[in-house]
Amino acid sequence: MTSAHREPLLVEGSGLGKTYPAGPGGAAVPAVRGLDLELRRGEALGLLGTNGAGKSTTMRMLAAVSPPTHGTLRVFGLDPLHDGPRIRARLGVVPQDDMLDQELTVRENLVVYGRYFGLPKRVLRERAERLIEFAALEAKADAPVTALSGGMRRRLTIARALVNEPEILLLDEPTTGLDPQARQLLWDRLIRLKNDGVALIVTTHYMDEAEQLCDRVLIMERGALVAGGSPRELIGAHVLPEVLELRFTGTEHAAGCAAVKELIAEGAPWRLEVLPDRLLVAAADGQDAQRRIEARVLPRASLVRRATLEDVFLALTGRALVE
Repeated sequence: MTSAHREPLLVEGSGLGKTYPAGPGGAAVPAVRGLDLELRRGEALGLLGTNGAGKSTTMRMLAAVSPPTHGTLRVFGLDPLHDGPRIRARLGVVPQDDMLDQELTVRENLVVYGRYFGLPKRVLRERAERLIEFAALEAKADAPVTALSGGMRRRLTIARALVNEPEILLLDEPTTGLDPQARQLLWDRLIRLKNDGVALIVTTHYMDEAEQLCDRVLIMERGALVAGGSPRELIGAHVLPEVLELRFTGTEHAAGCAAVKELIAEGAPWRLEVLPDRLLVAAADGQDAQRRIEARVLPRASLVRRATLEDVFLALTGRALVE
């Protein structure tokens, strides 16, 4: 049993649901339906889903700004309906849009935000310096927000959310639009927070991010839970361990597809997915599948990789674009 599992629950939701009232002449809209979730100190929980899956609604309920209409929810053992201010005082929130004060400096953004929590000036000054160092913004401490790059703004937004030393940090797509270096630095800071005992709840469209940061993930679709568990558990339960990607020239694509289907019909324990530009063959042994296929048809390029959380997500929610 991990140390996280011995920690008391910070968040406990059972049968959690949210239904928005019907508009004129319309029906009520169920945004979240029957969701169960738990969160302990030092854990990171990922909420994954297509647009409209209910992630943002769930985050608003957890942040005690939108009360659930069904089920039960306790945050720090408190009822969000009656104890919203007490809950919010112990949370940090990182919205998808930075919402920083553009005319203030980095340091001033931290100090001014901290005043909303009634912190003494001396405490705020000390805490701001510590958070500036944590966010690796020492060289920009007295620069206005307009002088910061996108990655710097995200780090400042996270630092600002930590001013009140929250026990839970809610992050809505924290690295959207960042370059790989900025994402890696942000991941490092979030892992440091986890190691210090801060619990994280993260929504993200980056499956590699969820694999890196999250101890457990919940995959949602149309407001309901589709699957939940650790990234490794979900990969083991829903997809085969390896994926062989095959690419053919335009005229050979159909022949390659036919060859793979023949091998499967002959007993090869694979799963085939046909995409316009490539074939994906899920297998327990990708290299063995590669040898057997290439003995019948030669692709323009082939690659064996391990199965990922993205393979699980697409297997459970499909590849159709959801607006």
